Amino acid sequence: MNLNIFLEHLNSGREVIAGSEIHRYMSFLADEAMKLTCELNCKYNPPKRVCELFFQLTGKQVDYSFRLFPPFYTDCGKNITIGKNVFINSCCHFQDQGGIVIGDNVLIGHNVVIATLNHNQNPHKRASILPKPVRIGNNVWIGSNATILGGVQIQDGAIIAAGAVVTKDVAQNTIVAGVPAKVIKVIENEIQ
Repeated sequence: MNLNIFLEHLNSGREVIAGSEIHRYMSFLADEAMKLTCELNCKYNPPKRVCELFFQLTGKQVDYSFRLFPPFYTDCGKNITIGKNVFINSCCHFQDQGGIVIGDNVLIGHNVVIATLNHNQNPHKRASILPKPVRIGNNVWIGSNATILGGVQIQDGAIIAAGAVVTKDVAQNTIVAGVPAKVIKVIENEIQ
């Protein structure tokens, strides 16, 4: 097993059977992610070092405009893509095996959870995993304690209210709130 085969399998949306080679590789990557997030979370790192650690975690170049306030948690890291000028506040949890893509100029509040995995509903296959990506557009603001579930796409300019649980796509320039999240306002573009 290698990272490319692993990511191809998960990004295809195919089920990960409990105990399979792909499932075992997930555990290997989780151990690696725990080591890197421990280094990130357990001491002060200047912003440039945070970017370097995030590069090691994701395997993808991170722009030096990226800011992250630890602690940060992930159980994989290898399926996260971060745009420019992204800010992630403290205590966020990214379960990224299904894929997390974050656009430019995104603000993510405290304690946000992005979960890209679900389990099989069949009780006899419950430990098997179903991956679905989360895609976040440009200029999005996600409020504290929001949860974004797998398969969701958040369009440019949207706002996710604090505490919202997002189970469906969010249209461009809308504000969603609640459990489950629903549109509460359309944002008017104001020129100043």
